[in-house]
Amino acid sequence: MFSETKHDFRVVGRGTKAEYKFEFRNLYEETVHVQGVRSSCGCTTPTVSDDTLETHETSSIVAKLNTSTFIGQKAATVTVVFDRPYYAEVQLQVSGFIRTDVTFDPPEVDFGQCKNGEVKEQDITITHRGNTNWRLTDVRSHCDDFAVKLESPIVQSNMVQYKMRVRMKETMSEGEIRERLTLVSNDTKFPTIEMSISGMVRPTISVSPAAVSLGTTESGQTVSKRLLVRGEEPFQIQEVVCSDDRFEFEIPEGKKKLHFLEMKFTGGENPDRVAQRIQIVTDLPGDKSAECVATGTVR
Repeated sequence: MFSETKHDFRVVGRGTKAEYKFEFRNLYEETVHVQGVRSSCGCTTPTVSDDTLETHETSSIVAKLNTSTFIGQKAATVTVVFDRPYYAEVQLQVSGFIRTDVTFDPPEVDFGQCKNGEVKEQDITITHRGNTNWRLTDVRSHCDDFAVKLESPIVQSNMVQYKMRVRMKETMSEGEIRERLTLVSNDTKFPTIEMSISGMVRPTISVSPAAVSLGTTESGQTVSKRLLVRGEEPFQIQEVVCSDDRFEFEIPEGKKKLHFLEMKFTGGENPDRVAQRIQIVTDLPGDKSAECVATGTVR
């Protein structure tokens, strides 16, 4: 169910926001429930974004490294306890080194909610206390959709300070932003330090729910569901692509920001498990579309 079970925050600054989402998906027909999460060390606080998942739904365990109250090398085991459909445990490993001499203000680059194609900028102050010969030699972005500008250092008594501007380009793809910057310095002991970038680029078109449960359908029985299709600007639904002819759709007319799409599924003669991807195509530029998955059982 988990795509990853280990994460290393590497080297981070004191007070820096350091969070990682361990995503997992319900691969089963039964409902999955997370009874709780616990950490072996107070340096890491785990939470679960959604503790109950139907078939094909996703959630995440958020591991937060407590950089304001701990320093030095830290490691923790996060245990995720499931009690439905049966008891099970999954262990996630988290580690990182928290420096006391480097701080960021604000503690992360947070672009918040953005429209698709929107350009945003944020200024960060980087402060190093101690060695006045400390210098940043490079800033590396792990994503081509960011541009970073670093100003000349301000050197004061016992302190070196940099102003950094991070720009998110219009090419940033839709969805949640979870990236990082690597700052490279002339410090031979700790040559790099990490900073997180977060935000959300709202999709031009979306459908809710993204995972539709049809439940158990008898042969010949029809189940109806309503899908909510939402856009950033008025649009028209051109077609619904579905390879299973047991599904029928009533496509609404006209251009609106919000459409209700009626979906009907009729169980066939033979027992079957259904897992069907449905694509809703609009008239927005590039034939923008949204997808959902319908699952169920024919008895």
